[in-house]
Amino acid sequence: MKNQLISIVLPVFNEEAGIQATIDTLLNYIEQQEENYELVFVDDGSKDKSVAIINKAVAENNNIKLVEFSRNFGHQLAITAGLEYTKGDAVVVMDADLQDPPEVIPQMIEKWHEGYEIVYGKRMQRDGETFFKKFTAKMFYRTFRKLATIDMPLDTGDFRLMDRKAVHQLLKLHEKDPFVRGQVTWIGFRQTSVQYHRQERIAGETKYPLSKMVKLALDGITSFSMKPLQFVNIFSILPLASGLFSLGYLLISGNYSVASVGVTILLFTLGLLMLSIGILGSYLGRILDQVNDRPRYIVSKTEGFEERNKGIHHFTARQVND
Repeated sequence: MKNQLISIVLPVFNEEAGIQATIDTLLNYIEQQEENYELVFVDDGSKDKSVAIINKAVAENNNIKLVEFSRNFGHQLAITAGLEYTKGDAVVVMDADLQDPPEVIPQMIEKWHEGYEIVYGKRMQRDGETFFKKFTAKMFYRTFRKLATIDMPLDTGDFRLMDRKAVHQLLKLHEKDPFVRGQVTWIGFRQTSVQYHRQERIAGETKYPLSKMVKLALDGITSFSMKPLQFVNIFSILPLASGLFSLGYLLISGNYSVASVGVTILLFTLGLLMLSIGILGSYLGRILDQVNDRPRYIVSKTEGFEERNKGIHHFTARQVND
């Protein structure tokens, strides 16, 4: 155990208010552990002083490292980049706001030593979050399980430990808009959970407003489910059947208003048509992203790594593993 290296990946976006407390808490945590640790912070285009604070910590601690994006590419890609820069026997992904308590990591490591390659944190309580966010999150996970082709565990985020071989397989996936927790379920291996109490943010504001939550949900569903496309075919039958039924009724009864019936059918048909086009567009957009074959993110600078890793990089999972 003393020779094992545990990497901790922490995506960062405008965490100036609380990042120093996170660094101090994690340094205090790793000083008390038997394993060796490296902390890999990935800055996702922060506009505040987050980078300056982390750089100061890098200069003072050999086990702290920093990966800087050239701009904001998103939380899920920040996680992916962090995984690519780690070298630990196991990798822990956690938020940089201490909502994921470090005290849970030893429980994950214990499960890892029992032979599990992936150990995810299952949230039993979520402090500091609105009723709306808790409710929508709960509904998303349950809807996702109904739609998706994978059995993703309920009420789990990205807080998890992964064995090196699981990380290696995860990095072979080349999706432009990754849904990491879904990908981790998809790759398989022996997986289990540890329960924990998700804490309130120590400072700052959530980096997942409604718009980003919706995008994450759409990325997850369109990545792992074809059922919305099947729903389009089902819904397309409704206006046709309604039209035929209404036409038969009107011809038999003769009691109708051409204008009112025409407008009603038109609006109903247009609504379903727009819904169908929107669903198809989500899938076509993902195809376009893949065809463009741009790098998934660009790293402008790294700090704390070996000299050969410093400088300007733009890595994708394909380039790393080729």
